[in-house]
Amino acid sequence: MNTNTVTEQLTAAGRAIEHDSFAIIDAEVGAHAYGAGEWPVVRRMIHANADFDFNGLTAFHTDAVEAGLAAILGGGTQIVADVEMICVGLSASRLAHFGMRTHQFISDTDVIERARAEDTTRAVQAMRKAHRLGLLDGAIVGIGNAPTALIELVRLIRDEGVRPALVVGMPVGFVSAAESKDLMAELDEVPWIVIRGRKGGSTLVVAAIHALLGLAEARQLQALQG
Repeated sequence: MNTNTVTEQLTAAGRAIEHDSFAIIDAEVGAHAYGAGEWPVVRRMIHANADFDFNGLTAFHTDAVEAGLAAILGGGTQIVADVEMICVGLSASRLAHFGMRTHQFISDTDVIERARAEDTTRAVQAMRKAHRLGLLDGAIVGIGNAPTALIELVRLIRDEGVRPALVVGMPVGFVSAAESKDLMAELDEVPWIVIRGRKGGSTLVVAAIHALLGLAEARQLQALQG
């Protein structure tokens, strides 16, 4: 039986540590209500932060996992992030396997200038720039730092008909973080994965996307096996 190679650690020692970590999480997590596609995402998020609270805090739109896998397996899907940390954290080789590229605009000069001129945040203007460039429709959007980016994305979905393939909305913080994720979770037009409450962060967005990449490779291999 074939096993994942592209989305695994590159050395046997690294793979053993990761697999042992997953086994420990499975043994210690206790009861959960996540489906077969959802649990690998939550488990990798727990692995990223050693925090079992994500068992329960993580919420999925009904179509989230399948929508994410369809986008990845379709090839060439763009990933739009609120901050550079997500782009740097994602494995270049894993993304290349699926023909995916990352984008973030938080430090672009025009984004900063518009934020100052309109008295908004850079994160808001970065989402608007991604929209102007036509990058949001059909993309996987990962937001781990800026609640205002997620709030703006919700507005773009509601008011301007933007349709990402999947939103991984996990901004961390004390001002509008929980509220931004609640707004996202009210939507049915676009699939989403969110963390309820204040917890979140870019590392968790990366973990969730890496989990989806692993599930996508497993599905590829199943297809090859017939």
